Amino acid sequence: MKLMSIASGSKGNSIYIGSDKTSLLVDVGISKKRIKDGLDKAGVDFKNIDGILITHEHSDHISSLGIVSRSYNIPIYATSETCDILKKKHELGDFDKELFRCIEPDSSFTIGDIKVEAHSVCHDGVDPVCYSFFQNNKKISIATDLGCYDDYLIEGLKDSDALLLEANHDIRMLQVGPYPYSTKQRILGKRGHLSNESSGKLLMSVLNSHIKAVLLGHLSAENNLPELAYETVKSELIDNPYTKDVRDFNLQVVGQTGCSELIYI
Repeated sequence: MKLMSIASGSKGNSIYIGSDKTSLLVDVGISKKRIKDGLDKAGVDFKNIDGILITHEHSDHISSLGIVSRSYNIPIYATSETCDILKKKHELGDFDKELFRCIEPDSSFTIGDIKVEAHSVCHDGVDPVCYSFFQNNKKISIATDLGCYDDYLIEGLKDSDALLLEANHDIRMLQVGPYPYSTKQRILGKRGHLSNESSGKLLMSVLNSHIKAVLLGHLSAENNLPELAYETVKSELIDNPYTKDVRDFNLQVVGQTGCSELIYI
């Protein structure tokens, strides 16, 4: 399997997951042109995308859904409640609502030769999920927009061979930053976003001996820094039983602009 972050951050998200036979996008919250440019770098033609998986209905995850759907008629996978909201979003424009494929958390489904599982997450969408992908005994998980985590989510993410995990904010930067108090409370709440420290603790809980890549994503442009996210998560992993050097499992930060490397699992 292959993984590439096309964009991951508070201003827009889109992730490519693929095998030799199947190509998928998780979220389309950036421009169609930027998604196409990312897919070009991965050697994938946009018209060959087999499915778009939506995590939730916030604009930084769906803003190009209408134009992409009108251009390529790609099936759209989301939970029933998320599908219902997306069908009513006037800002997406007109597109074929028959493209929606309603899924349920904790029930697996298959797109091409990739099996997919959706896991419910704590966030302030109507029915937000994250996803795990399975193919040829390999597993890739994408988990962002998490206000908190529990044993259920740990179970869903464990045994991943690659993981893109939210490290949204530094708590101190957020607390002293320019956001209104209500926004700060939302981000810090159980239905908000995961801090760097919490990201490291969650990663510590799902780390394994065979993980090949850990990408820290969905960083806040105002309340985080790439080097701060990296060092904070690294410090939370200091006592992990697998390695003394986080470079052994390719810990890296992915950003709002510029694609990550194409990672092969």
